[in-house]
Amino acid sequence: MTHTQLGQQARERALRALFAVPRVPLAHYPTPVEELARFAAALDAGPRLLVKRDDAISFGFGGNKVRKVELVAAQALAEGADTLITTGGGQSNHARATAAAAARLGVKCVLVLNGAPPPQPTGNALLDTMFGAELHYVERREDRAPAMREVAARLREQGRRPVEIPLGASTPLGALGLARAVAELVSAGTVPDVIVHSTSSGGTQAGLVAGCILHGLQTRVVGISADTPAAEMKEMVANLLQGIAPRLDADPAAFPRAEHIEVDDRFVGEGYGIPTAASRNAADLLARTEALVVDQTYTAKALAGLIEWLREGRFRDSGTVMFWHTGGQVAIFA
Repeated sequence: MTHTQLGQQARERALRALFAVPRVPLAHYPTPVEELARFAAALDAGPRLLVKRDDAISFGFGGNKVRKVELVAAQALAEGADTLITTGGGQSNHARATAAAAARLGVKCVLVLNGAPPPQPTGNALLDTMFGAELHYVERREDRAPAMREVAARLREQGRRPVEIPLGASTPLGALGLARAVAELVSAGTVPDVIVHSTSSGGTQAGLVAGCILHGLQTRVVGISADTPAAEMKEMVANLLQGIAPRLDADPAAFPRAEHIEVDDRFVGEGYGIPTAASRNAADLLARTEALVVDQTYTAKALAGLIEWLREGRFRDSGTVMFWHTGGQVAIFA
């Protein structure tokens, strides 16, 4: 990443601002960091391999989306919201985390999901209903945002106070949840040379990049796209970073532009939510060697990317590579 370095005083000021952002405490942190020794041995990997276990987040079946929802829900409550509205795919982890948060906070939740309504809800869709969310289905992904606006307008006409949460809570505010997560690595003295994770709406990657910059780390953050072309993904992450800067009173030049953000889109396959042979194999290998479970359509695509990068020799043998497990294992029961 090429960018202007933040000075010590600027980093300290930005970190104070970061941890002053209001949060509704839904989960317990830090999440574990574990060694992937058997997985690494099966791959004859040179670098040390670690996993950051955001799948083990202690609220609503976990996943990194909880970190984002804690911040955006806090803002929504401050605005007087009585309903949270968000969107995603039929097995959206973010939608499930939002529904869980609404249940815990005592507000309503409406989810606008794309695809056909399942005859029998399973996986995350089942949890959505158990958490009390109201589900609306639209045919295409591009129909989601307009439908969400329509739902919000109808609720306002009824005297309700809805707040719309964008896809994945991938806003500058939501991304700060992952920036705060980097502090967990620093506090534990476990700072990898590279972080590999699944990226789709950009908030996780933007937050991790921002967190590394705020802590003065040289860690590379590599996003393996689950659906979006790399060029578009890089622009999304860069735009989020430019939105983060003013929230933390930080110099925007300290955050990388699109051309310096690392995204690999070779593992998308036929599209979002559709497994590939490589993602299935990666998920199976991790389960057999470490008893860790990833879904086959999102997190497993990032794991497949990690495996291929190892085979291509794209990491230093003397380095440490961390796979950020963003959760989503509920989807294997869909």
